[in-house]
Amino acid sequence: MHIRVNEKVKKALAAGKPVVALESTIISHGMPYPRNVKTALEVERILEDEGVTPATIGIIDGVPVIGMDAEEIEEFGKREGIAKVSRRDLPIIMAEKKWGATTVATTMILAHMAGIEVFVTGGIGGVHRGAQETFDISADLQELAHTNVTVVCAGAKAILDLPLTLEYLETFGVPVLGYKTDELPAFYTRTSGLKVDYRIDSPKEAASIIKMKRAMKLDGGILITNPIPEEDSYDPKEIDKAIEEALKDAEKDGIKGKETTPYLLAKITEITGGRSLDANIKLVYNNAKVGGQIAKELCAKDE
Repeated sequence: MHIRVNEKVKKALAAGKPVVALESTIISHGMPYPRNVKTALEVERILEDEGVTPATIGIIDGVPVIGMDAEEIEEFGKREGIAKVSRRDLPIIMAEKKWGATTVATTMILAHMAGIEVFVTGGIGGVHRGAQETFDISADLQELAHTNVTVVCAGAKAILDLPLTLEYLETFGVPVLGYKTDELPAFYTRTSGLKVDYRIDSPKEAASIIKMKRAMKLDGGILITNPIPEEDSYDPKEIDKAIEEALKDAEKDGIKGKETTPYLLAKITEITGGRSLDANIKLVYNNAKVGGQIAKELCAKDE
């Protein structure tokens, strides 16, 4: 295999203990240094406190590392020019022995290769606004359609076209589950006005659905959407206004493709005076806790 699995992660997987995958784009492209490193290490600590082994995934000198250590995460946070790697980029970055930060799609691919079922992130990519003209649709959605990994997130990023993102997921048979909610959370806010496919109310319920999907050999991911905590949630009108402003700036600056999401998130952070970044961090912490609990249930012996 062309991947390197951290010894702690390897031992946990071999012993049938819970492991949760984490992406590295949030470190290199999601927030500034040193907050990015502090956040990544805190997410790992939350999982460890739940009795779960974290596996932060990144590509170092062309080698995908499943479970980066603290020094590697620190370097990821500081290093300039790390490539943002999706499915199409993976063989090139590996062949050319470069550093790469894994998106949702690539983290799913590498987690599946390592035998990790549960992956925690902030928000998935999706159908971009105006995709009817641009065809700008995140590769995350196709990965969810085909790769056998469960993704715990706070919904799709609010900068996207959420109704079309749900339609796309439905077309490809990806179950969208609401964790203790009937509505799709919209990243910075708990509600979107859009219904999820099914509501679940416990980690045990989530685990039973995952086990059944795998037992039936129904390939593809499962999306578990977990709303941002009430106290950290944004006012929908306020965040929508910031998003609209950021979208206008992106159009004016000619931002396209994989640069769009990091640009918009940075611009929204600027417009909100950093408060949107605080919300982003809090929702990731919340997702880590829920994802860890689901991973534990998956490893529990059936009664």
